[in-house]
Amino acid sequence: MTLNEAQKRVDQWIKTYGVRYFNEMTNMAILTEEVGELARIMARKYGEQSFKEGENQDPAEEMADVLWVLICLANQTGVNLTDALKRSFEKKTQRDNTRHKNNIKLK
Repeated sequence: MTLNEAQKRVDQWIKTYGVRYFNEMTNMAILTEEVGELARIMARKYGEQSFKEGENQDPAEEMADVLWVLICLANQTGVNLTDALKRSFEKKTQRDNTRHKNNIKLK
């Protein structure tokens, strides 16, 4: 699925199963919450914390939730994520094309 297709599918889902999009500030708060849930799993799975019994251990589920809410925000604010990601690649390539290769901390 492309980003464009994902944006359309989320929009169609909202129109079919939801009443409407939550407002942008509510979705921003939800995005922050979802990122926190992902951070908790990452800290336990790859960091020094341990999981509690019965706790979700699958980062994929939380990553998908983060992406879902991000797509909602993009749809609400008129952002084409495909175009935005292309611009981000261009920016990072121009800015960082040798930065990481020349970083002695990464060698």
